[in-house]
Amino acid sequence: MPGELYWLLDDFVTSVADVSHALILSNDGLMMASSRDLSKEDADHLSAVASGFQSLAKGTSLQFGGGSVRQTMVEMDSAFLFVTSAGQGSCLCVMTTGAADVGLIAYEMARLVARVGQHLATGPRTAGQ
Repeated sequence: MPGELYWLLDDFVTSVADVSHALILSNDGLMMASSRDLSKEDADHLSAVASGFQSLAKGTSLQFGGGSVRQTMVEMDSAFLFVTSAGQGSCLCVMTTGAADVGLIAYEMARLVARVGQHLATGPRTAGQ
């Protein structure tokens, strides 16, 4: 499945309107696969950022009784960043243009996770990994 992830992410970027980049990451920020338009350096950076946002959202939800975090979204002047759980221990991160239909993006992300989520289980890393 790991090799197929790259193809699925590339397909997601090209078939969903206004999507710029997509990647799969472990909950602790390790990039697992990315769309081909991202350099390794940018994919690693985006993975760390997405992991941090998701962690902050989960901590806030825990502190204030918000329940499970379904999705984290950051709105910027000319882009959106979405992060959602994608199987045990992993997340799907998507960057879009500022013109994106956020409802459509959330829907398409949920569809992608439903297709591949069970194949994305990632255990926590231990010291030395």
